[in-house]
Amino acid sequence: MTNQSDIKKLAEQMASSMKSFDDIKDFQKQLMQSFIDTALEAEMEEHLGYPKHEKADRPNKRNGHTKKRVRSDTGELEISTPRDRDSSFEPVLVSKHQTRISGLDDKIISFYAKGQTTTEIVETIKDIYDVDISSSLVSRVTDNILDDITAWQNRPLSSVYPIVYLDCIVVKVRQDKQIINKAIYLALGVALDGKKELLGMWLSENEGAKFWLGVLTELQNRGVQDILIACVDGLKGFPDAINTVYPNAQVQLCIVHMVRYSMKFVPWTDKKAVAADLKAIYGADTLEMAEANLEHFDEVWGKEYPHVIKSWRNNWEGLTVFFGYPKDIRRVIYTTNAIESLNSVIRTAVNKRKVFPSDQAAFKVVYLATQQASKKWSMPIRACCHHQHARFLHRWLTHLIILDQSNPIQSNLGEVGIRKPRMTDRLSEKTITIKMAKS
Repeated sequence: MTNQSDIKKLAEQMASSMKSFDDIKDFQKQLMQSFIDTALEAEMEEHLGYPKHEKADRPNKRNGHTKKRVRSDTGELEISTPRDRDSSFEPVLVSKHQTRISGLDDKIISFYAKGQTTTEIVETIKDIYDVDISSSLVSRVTDNILDDITAWQNRPLSSVYPIVYLDCIVVKVRQDKQIINKAIYLALGVALDGKKELLGMWLSENEGAKFWLGVLTELQNRGVQDILIACVDGLKGFPDAINTVYPNAQVQLCIVHMVRYSMKFVPWTDKKAVAADLKAIYGADTLEMAEANLEHFDEVWGKEYPHVIKSWRNNWEGLTVFFGYPKDIRRVIYTTNAIESLNSVIRTAVNKRKVFPSDQAAFKVVYLATQQASKKWSMPIRACCHHQHARFLHRWLTHLIILDQSNPIQSNLGEVGIRKPRMTDRLSEKTITIKMAKS
């Protein structure tokens, strides 16, 4: 392996002949080409069993070279592949019929994940690497991930997820010479260790509770025995669809969605005051205080904004589920911030494309965007603004399952990685709440 001093000496020798970045790029291209030619000669030597120019009494010998052009992220290269007389040599580094060197495909997929169209990728590859590729090549490269998507979408899942966020984003797809809106459904789970995991994604022409019922049934078929808390928007029939598949799941309607909906009816002059009074409702310490603050809101704003108070009262049961849990992790439950941050990554990629030529094209871009986002999910979600509380999330969620005697996985806790408490543990929801508050 070349050490740092050798590299520095080589750089000093070449510095006098290089006057621009184009010169450096050309040198890099020549270096890559020379390396490949040398490596292929070494492969041929290993195949024949004797070095070049050495006489050997063997039936198979070298038989010249075949020149071909390959595309790479350093530019287009012309390499010489050695041949043997009986055509038994199979090069490994650059195989027969290979026209692209590993690295270029990764660049194409990376640009595709960022939302570039096939035409834009062709132009970008040309501008950066001075390599000519076609739009059909870009399509073939990105189609290679379809098998990965199928395997990912059908992978087995954990038996239980304490929290699952269910949401969808809308994309525009060209179909039958028309541009129509289609919904991509997302299910983001929080595992027992507090880490996020995208459970799956599905595409349909519109968002509806009936389709969500099919999504939840598929999750069940893939191994999810139970969901403790499902965080959703206010789609009609959504809670019923969830409880049909997971009857013990509690359904929390997203407070953020509700506040946004409420503010649509409020003019700019009152927005600040109304927002503060709404926060007093969902930010209350107890359910009783929240109900009192709702009554106060009705007295102050009810006549002026009847649609707002009516909406809160009609959805009160679903909006207040989080009050039954420790204050430290309520924000994790009553907002869909976890999935909204994922949606923002997806929208960045989707908005660059504007309109997708097919369902498959839309699905590929969204999948690649989610894979990019998931690389940052190495840490558990934070239960509140304090870092030290994150480690209590796992402990609290685990004992929540243990304490829930109606949970169907009570009989096989060991199979989902949960240890039943010993008599000396004596942990209760109240005890855990106190411990979290003290920390």
